[in-house]
Amino acid sequence: MNYFELFNIPISFNPNLSDVKNKFYALSRKFHPDFFTQATQDEQQYALEQSALINKAYKILNNQESVLKYILELNNLIEDEEKYKLPPNFLMQVMDLNEQLLDAKLEQDESKVNLVVNEINNFKTSIYEPVKSLLENCKEIIYSREELLQIKDFYYKKKYLNRILAGLH
Repeated sequence: MNYFELFNIPISFNPNLSDVKNKFYALSRKFHPDFFTQATQDEQQYALEQSALINKAYKILNNQESVLKYILELNNLIEDEEKYKLPPNFLMQVMDLNEQLLDAKLEQDESKVNLVVNEINNFKTSIYEPVKSLLENCKEIIYSREELLQIKDFYYKKKYLNRILAGLH
């Protein structure tokens, strides 16, 4: 059973967060270990496992980046510690932006840093455009393998750019 099935919601890159929250509270009440203190050892263990699963599902379903990765994993398109090959032109652009950012930080020039951050954010927007309709306009995911691979490419590119931005802090 996947997390969407557990929460009885459609598979979507944008799950309804209100539904997720409501299902989480209902499931948490149903399987909270405190309600199983008088139950058998097996029932207590089951409640504990369900509670942990519900918490993990809630954490994933409340984070758009995690949902993206999770759906790709459900479709066997992402492996743990995968070394995804990004296109060379993308890597060159990222390397250039990273160098600009490092130079601006070394110069301690906040305005240059902000300009580069804006460039990176614009770059993120440009890589999002080709998959925007795939990610935003769905209630139930029924995509071709080609579309999912396009989303996977976006996922890794965005992850790469986010790492650069995270280096600012």
